[in-house]
Amino acid sequence: MRNSTLKWLVVVASIGLAGSTGALAAGYPDKPVQYIIPFGPGGESDITARFQQPFFKKLTGQELVIQYKPGGGGAVGWSQLNGMSGDGYTIMGVNLPHIILKPMQKDVGFKTSNINTVYFFHYTPDALVVRKDSPFKTLQDYIDAAKKAPGTITLSGSGTFTANDTAKTRFDAMAGIKTTYIPFKGTGAAVAALIGNQVTAEWGYTTVGAKHADRVRLLAVAMEHRHPHFPNVPTFKELGFNLVSGAYRGIAVPSSTPEATREKLSKIIDDINHDPAFIKEMEDNGFAVINVPYSKVPAFMAEKKREYSAAARAMGLK
Repeated sequence: MRNSTLKWLVVVASIGLAGSTGALAAGYPDKPVQYIIPFGPGGESDITARFQQPFFKKLTGQELVIQYKPGGGGAVGWSQLNGMSGDGYTIMGVNLPHIILKPMQKDVGFKTSNINTVYFFHYTPDALVVRKDSPFKTLQDYIDAAKKAPGTITLSGSGTFTANDTAKTRFDAMAGIKTTYIPFKGTGAAVAALIGNQVTAEWGYTTVGAKHADRVRLLAVAMEHRHPHFPNVPTFKELGFNLVSGAYRGIAVPSSTPEATREKLSKIIDDINHDPAFIKEMEDNGFAVINVPYSKVPAFMAEKKREYSAAARAMGLK
């Protein structure tokens, strides 16, 4: 009798716990949410989080409070994420290829599989960028010059083993060319090197074209379809190169966050991502909105791991 009573109490407690978890998710969020950016202020992770803020407030009535935890190119924040509270009120920005390639280089305090992403909401497409006065008017002009003098074309880009670096490696292989990539600390420094005539071109992003339209020109963008802000710029794909790449950004939560809360947060971000005003703001600034909700994250990550792992091997990572 005692055993059956104990079992009954366990069942009742389990039902009550499940019900309370669902109730918490249903009312989530009912207070401000801390949104940690694992980089310093002013970068594209920060900019797009700022774009999300008013839409989050409009949907939930709560503030999205942005804080920063820079260090190690994002590794400091990501290595601490799973030790944070999993109540749904602490979320963190994540970046690809960073969370895949960094653990491949060395011990950075986290593994790719430890990062619990609930939504990937946009990417900054890679783009081949030249100055307005560049003799390269088309992508073919660039390829022809690279083939004529292998290794002499220099390109700036944001860091090593980044989206820019992997795009350069992949495209060189596709086009059968050899160029010289020079890593800079951030997109701003890479753009300055291009505009200052220190390099021939830049493996940059579509955002560079939006921000410096009077000084640079895009030869091609790494997208499935042309970017709405650059209707006259071809994609690599339409020119015969299967290159769709860039810096992907999403939102992750601590591992202790309940499934119901993860799904609710994913739904909120999905609603923001489908707001026409949000889409316009993102595209006007050179970003590209993508919709990868919680249920589709595993398949998306598996695809990106295959893609980036191949590029990493070509760059010397094992």
